[in-house]
Order: sequence, then C-alpha cells, then structure tokens
Amino acid sequence: MASIFSKIIAGEIPCYKIAENDHFFAFLDIFPLREGHVLVVCKTEVDKIFDVDDQLLSEWLVFAKPIAKAIERAFPCDRCGISVIGLEVPHAHMHLVPINSSNDLNFTAHKMKLSPEQLKEVQGKIVDRLIG
Repeated sequence: MASIFSKIIAGEIPCYKIAENDHFFAFLDIFPLREGHVLVVCKTEVDKIFDVDDQLLSEWLVFAKPIAKAIERAFPCDRCGISVIGLEVPHAHMHLVPINSSNDLNFTAHKMKLSPEQLKEVQGKIVDRLIG
C-alpha cells in the first residue's frame, strides 16, 4: 500500500507544494512546528533514510539546500534546522524548520494549526524566495 507521501506525490492528496524534481518532492507540513516547516520527501518509497541509495542520498541535501535558504529568507530565524525522524510515516523524509533554538525542533511540542489561507501565504513566501 502506498504511503501518504506517495499519494501526495501522485496528486491523489492535495498539498502546498514548494518544489519538485525527478527524485524529490517538497511541500508544507500541514501541522507545522513553526510557520515555514517543509517536508522534503524522496519520491522512491523507502522507509529509512539510510536505506536510500548513496547517490540519491547526497542529491537529497543538494535539492533541500535552496529550500532551506528560502525558508531563512522568508521567516525571521537564526537558521533553517533539519531533522530526520521517520517514525510518523514509513517513507523517508526530512523536516526543514526555521529555528532560533534547538527547542524549535521539539517534535513532542504542540503543533500549529494554520488555515488554508495561512498555509497558502507561507507557501508563497517560500516559493517567492526560492533561487536555483
């Protein structure tokens, strides 16, 4: 059975897409830790990130880099943090989150609930600042 991320990539479930290429898909987390929280997913459905092919794994960070830079330009933060937990969905993915402290990457913290209009605004802020 396809993961929820595979269904999002296939267009079966709507999302707030940030970027896409042949191997990766980036979209907003609809229950973000902070505004600007983006999920970057490998299109190949692999459960654990370290089971991903070496070449693809290295390309993943290169794909995520301009998105992280756009997040930093779009939201007031010290940096864009990255986290790979992989327990929620059995499909390798990374979280890019604008952070000011390590507490901003606390996945046990209460998640935000943004309206569709707010999510569309966040999407626009990131996409407008995406370079390369």
